[in-house]
Amino acid sequence: LAPSTRYNTKLKERFHVSAVFSAKAKVAMSRFEPSSSINYEKLHENINIVRRRLNRPLTLSEKIVYGHLDDPAGQEIDRGRTYLRLRPDRVGMQDATAQMAMLQFISSGLPKVAVPSTIHCDHLIEAQIGGAQDLQRAKEVNQEVYNFLATAAAKYGVGFWKPGSGIIHQIILENYAYPGVMLIGTDSHTPNGGGLGGICIGVGGADAVDVMAGIPWELKCPKVIGVRLTGTLSGWTSPKDVILKVAGILTVKGGTGAIVEYHGPGVDSISCTGMATICNMGAEIGATTSVFPYNHRMKTYLEKTGQNIFIIYANVCHCPDCDCSSFCFVSLKLK
Repeated sequence: LAPSTRYNTKLKERFHVSAVFSAKAKVAMSRFEPSSSINYEKLHENINIVRRRLNRPLTLSEKIVYGHLDDPAGQEIDRGRTYLRLRPDRVGMQDATAQMAMLQFISSGLPKVAVPSTIHCDHLIEAQIGGAQDLQRAKEVNQEVYNFLATAAAKYGVGFWKPGSGIIHQIILENYAYPGVMLIGTDSHTPNGGGLGGICIGVGGADAVDVMAGIPWELKCPKVIGVRLTGTLSGWTSPKDVILKVAGILTVKGGTGAIVEYHGPGVDSISCTGMATICNMGAEIGATTSVFPYNHRMKTYLEKTGQNIFIIYANVCHCPDCDCSSFCFVSLKLK
């Protein structure tokens, strides 16, 4: 997968990555976590170490994954063979799997979670009669579960989204996902966050506990499958048609052990939520996760959802004073 060499003309200004890093600007990970900052500088340092070791350009997913290595200088990296020890940025849990995860975390004896984490009460709501009635029934049937999750979350510094607040994947997309994030979630469709340029991976509850406890998380070094999109969506076509076509080519297990990277001029014709849909359904081909590069569609989505970060991404720089394979995520506060 060759990185794109086309700049996004929709973005009127470009900033050299080193200039922004030197400013030491602090940007909150979300509006709910003002004390937790996005650490692009650390990712930049890790990627430079790995790139020098491998002596080759890196794809977008490699930049994000290797940028989160626990030991970038000593980690053995071989796609599809070695296991990487990673430091994800955050954890998301749905109510069914969060119960055991929180019990295990409590048994660790730690006073607070090591990384920003959230619980989302959506999976225990059964669709039977109608929205309001089903929500009320879920609250009555699962009252003990919800009380446990709410109080445990409050005690250990975990964000809690009560029943009726929305589906976990949409809440993460609207509030917690951002370009360059590595997020693990206790749901197979966590890759939905790839629609905002993040590496979001579905895991089991035990993996979530490791990350919440500050223990490096292990992942087999993923292979990379590149999907170049050309043309535009038109007529009756939808983003779902894109992933259905990819699934037809790769089959239900063709993406196993790999990250699917979408790129090319066709990306700009897909909305941010459309890209999220494609990444969400990547789970159906067995992919570790899927990801899209940052573009003006994501910028618009970040603005419309009121998120307080604005990120410019240039996949490859060809200016004379910049390494063309540098990690060019830049973060600024929204005006």
